[in-house]
Amino acid sequence: MSEQSRGAEQPGTPPGGEETLTIPELVIISGMSGAGRSTAAKCLEDLGWFVVDNLPPALIPTMVDLGARSQGNVARIAVVVDVRGRSFFDSLRESLTDLDTKGVTRRIVFLEASDNALVQRFESVRRPHPLQGDGRIVDGIAAERDLLRELRGDADLVIDTSNLNVHELRAKMDAQFAGGDEPELRATVMSFGYKYGLPVDADHVVDCRFLPNPHWVPELRPYTGTSEEVSGYVFNQPGAKEFLDRYAELLQLIATGYRREGKRYVTIAVGCTGGKHRSVAMSERLARRLAAEGVETVVVHRDMGRE
Repeated sequence: MSEQSRGAEQPGTPPGGEETLTIPELVIISGMSGAGRSTAAKCLEDLGWFVVDNLPPALIPTMVDLGARSQGNVARIAVVVDVRGRSFFDSLRESLTDLDTKGVTRRIVFLEASDNALVQRFESVRRPHPLQGDGRIVDGIAAERDLLRELRGDADLVIDTSNLNVHELRAKMDAQFAGGDEPELRATVMSFGYKYGLPVDADHVVDCRFLPNPHWVPELRPYTGTSEEVSGYVFNQPGAKEFLDRYAELLQLIATGYRREGKRYVTIAVGCTGGKHRSVAMSERLARRLAAEGVETVVVHRDMGRE
């Protein structure tokens, strides 16, 4: 973890060393309405973070300054930011620039979900979307996506909650923020099936469909890529081991750049047709490679069991 966020001296510390101010860790939680911002914030609160909901973006630097003067009582701050219009996010951009100027290390967590999932959630609670006005829920969702596009691109961590329940979302947040000192880089290696769609929170997508499909081998069809039988079959195919070796080398280069740029989270999506055999086997091997190189790695098999 960058030392900027721990033990860094706040600009403007009184001369003579009378007071040493420690800049708190800062996480900004944003994303689509209905995607789970409140759940993510509650999880951080349970982990001991000082959580502020719907704080005007212009006040975020002030909140960080107050935390720095709390004599260590407010060491980690999470701010939930929702949509209130274009001017609201213009103000957020100014605050982020101010924080960067002061050397504050901040992270943005963006909660995402598909249109279908969001519509179902709003309909289930019989509430309108905050931006739909006189239109439909899908109109509000479209307007919100447009407003949030730039912020989503700047996010350090994107979590797609389309197929997650509350407990699974909390588990993802725990995996990223629980514990003491953070590692330099965390990776989620996610297997998926192309027939179920691309993961929207992937930073990198790997296609394993160039390998023969164990689905067409009757004795292997019932198994998954976590089994030795399927894994052995996949990695005995021409090109499988070479692909793993070369992609792992590429990730070493990328990881070095991420660390240099202060990016702490990366999601690598590994796909095959159904997300049961080839992508699962490749994800397991790739995750072991990353872990051996010092990258804290979580493996998620998104579509295994859906067939």
